[in-house]
Amino acid sequence: MTVRNFAIAFALTASVLATASSARVLDANVIRQDPDTLTLVWTDSDPVDLYEADHADFTLKDAHILARSERVGQFVIKHAGLSRRYFTIVDTRDHTRIEVAERLIPLAQGSNFRDIGGYATADGKRVRWGLIYRSGATPMLTPADVEQVHGLGVSQLVDLRSDEERLVAPTRINGVPYAAVGYGMMDIMKATGNAQVRNGADIYRNFPTLLAPQVRLIFAHLLHQKSPIAYNCSAGQDRTGFVTALILTALGVPYDTIVTDYHLSTRFRRPEFEMPEFDPALAKTNPGLQMFAAYRSRPEWKVPQPLMDKDGQPFLRGALEAIKDKWGSVEGYLQAEAGVGPAQIAQLRRDYLE
Repeated sequence: MTVRNFAIAFALTASVLATASSARVLDANVIRQDPDTLTLVWTDSDPVDLYEADHADFTLKDAHILARSERVGQFVIKHAGLSRRYFTIVDTRDHTRIEVAERLIPLAQGSNFRDIGGYATADGKRVRWGLIYRSGATPMLTPADVEQVHGLGVSQLVDLRSDEERLVAPTRINGVPYAAVGYGMMDIMKATGNAQVRNGADIYRNFPTLLAPQVRLIFAHLLHQKSPIAYNCSAGQDRTGFVTALILTALGVPYDTIVTDYHLSTRFRRPEFEMPEFDPALAKTNPGLQMFAAYRSRPEWKVPQPLMDKDGQPFLRGALEAIKDKWGSVEGYLQAEAGVGPAQIAQLRRDYLE
């Protein structure tokens, strides 16, 4: 079964299971089948009306009606193109609604560039689409890819990568305010509290301290700008996954959902577009680049590996355990390291949830 067909089957299975217990719009997905075809899938036992628009904060008065009183739970949109589309599904009986968009931005030579909108919080709200993007590195984007990213309205890029990574793989997204904080690749390996790095979770234990300056930058933007932001590391999975976990936790998204989003990187990464070939001479005196050269010498380097240990636990838990040990909770960490306390979290939820 292809990834595309698996995604459709999974969404339809969820739809059937949930329909038995509810008659309102519960969930929805947008699945890209090819460059010109999108499939909108939803869960509801009632007929629904389907709307679309080219921007996230649209009202139904602004939107184009796709269909009325649809019952199938699946709607195919032909000639969709690659421009960003946003959809609203409205239950015709109780008028409950869900906004949904394509999670992965379909870039020709990008990796793991995706929207973290749409996730449900513990109290039933959802993260707004079109405001927070996570990504892998962007040194090989095509001109059309760059144009597509500009079309998202991103007003701030925060690069979580080390000095070595940024040197050999600079972003191609120009014309957008850009921020990075320097550190060395070897700093990542300094696993807090461990004499020896044993697995990925150990490496993650250093993230809360290593990335505290970048966390401050990102949360400052979220609090004061409320305009689209994108942040990235090389693969868009480890450092980016940690920052995403902080944001979603602050917004009230449950841990299980956060882990599900974290593991999407294994599906959405395209390692061949995360770093161009670089001169081996650069690596001779650069330990960080030596690590990358060794990694890329492995036959399997283009195949994303699962982000979990032998017991099936996500590597992300290493960072969260380190936070619990030193700061007590993610909320305690954000208060101490980013100045994000209860009032700021309340504001974030007002601004980024619906």
